[in-house]
Amino acid sequence: MEKIFNEAYLRKLAADTRRNFLKQSFLSLGSLALGSLISCERKVSNSPGVDLSNPLAPQMPHFAPKAKSVIYLHMAGAPSQLELFDYKPELDKLDGQDCPQSFLEGKKFAFIRGVPKMLASQAKFRQFGETGTYLSNYLPHLTNVVDELSFLKAVTTDQFNHAPAQLLMQTGSARLGRPSMGSWVTYGLGSENNNLPAFVVLTSGGNNPDAGKSIWGSGFLPSVYQGVQCRSEGDPVLFIQDPKGVSRDLRKASIDAINKINLEEYKTYQDPEILSRISQYELAYRMQISVPEVMDINSEPAYIHELYGTEPGKTSLANNILLARKLVENGVRFVQIYDWGWDSHGTDADLAIDIGLKTKCKNMDRPVTALIMDLKQRGMLDDVLVVWGGEFGRTPMAENREGKPNAFKGRDHHSEAFTMFMAGGGVAKGVTHGETDEIGYSSIAGKVNAHDIQATILHQLGMNHENLTYEFQGRQFRLTDTEGKIIKEILG
Repeated sequence: MEKIFNEAYLRKLAADTRRNFLKQSFLSLGSLALGSLISCERKVSNSPGVDLSNPLAPQMPHFAPKAKSVIYLHMAGAPSQLELFDYKPELDKLDGQDCPQSFLEGKKFAFIRGVPKMLASQAKFRQFGETGTYLSNYLPHLTNVVDELSFLKAVTTDQFNHAPAQLLMQTGSARLGRPSMGSWVTYGLGSENNNLPAFVVLTSGGNNPDAGKSIWGSGFLPSVYQGVQCRSEGDPVLFIQDPKGVSRDLRKASIDAINKINLEEYKTYQDPEILSRISQYELAYRMQISVPEVMDINSEPAYIHELYGTEPGKTSLANNILLARKLVENGVRFVQIYDWGWDSHGTDADLAIDIGLKTKCKNMDRPVTALIMDLKQRGMLDDVLVVWGGEFGRTPMAENREGKPNAFKGRDHHSEAFTMFMAGGGVAKGVTHGETDEIGYSSIAGKVNAHDIQATILHQLGMNHENLTYEFQGRQFRLTDTEGKIIKEILG
């Protein structure tokens, strides 16, 4: 009897040890190191309508959607609306004068100290299109599609530092731990392509956003919903190639064996996150074939490369924007593009609104315009919602770090007014909603915030932002927290 007991105990100990190993390691059998698909363990509640055995299966929206997918272009660092979109001739008249105390008293700024000088726009503005919309000479290409755009001129935020402001815009909270917008969309709608991630992230500018990879994480949602970061240079996903000596058949056999163990573990513990892990491994295997083909822009015709200004084989915003079009064309639900380097403090030439900002605009203006034109000529613009913006705006006064003028012309962070725009996906064409005061300091009409923008994006995808919820720690959470109003003024 003692021998039988000891043998049973040893078998149980061996099984527990194997489970422990599989939980604690990333099973680095070559491509299984798709770490961007695999996150830490979280207990998942059963959500109505979601098939736990296939968490990325397509889901029915709450109502008929206007858009099928989203391309969200976030200019990390916060572009200056006063050099791009918000024409303020009165500000030009105040150039060089001391900033009125009424604009400083009781206000918080990231770097301004003492009394700064007012700073005129460094760009030249003209009216374009049938709508007569003002755009600056920093954006010569965008003028060609201005009548396709819906502008939000009075966007506000309660954050004036980059990381929390980016978190608020992308996750609905200035604190870490909340799911990103793309994760919420994937959780609510699932995927239209069984062989590609539903939520893809592309970065350019040489750095990730200040808030880091958390702004495309899944937070407390199952890890299968987090963004998959792809690259426009080299392998599109790290470790996607088979390692030397491992054939594709052997890779499949390895995944089948691992998932068989995972399934046994699920039967024992009934943790739905284990099923998410199984789905991730299987998707990783399928991605080996589909991702390299979709992410290859070399096959695009010469006129497309000329339109976007792309250079295959390099990491660039232009390449990422063309990739975004290819991804939504192949059923990817949410493509998030982050372009780093849009800060404009004036502490050096790269951060100057008359030097560095012009360079950033040159790199962005052509491919963003090309994206809208390309989607339209392919008949896709009605189904794809394009969103462009940053995390906050810039001040109408010059930044005077340490109480004295900076070396170059620059503006500090500003939370009270900035500009974003949308195109396609059922939004109205040639509409401008919101207004700032005569110098662009405060929003005075049509004020909107991050939660309103999030509610509007979800609405265009056929989801009621108040009903897209997930229970966590005894509370129903949603992307828009307890706020958010649909911006009906820009809807078609």
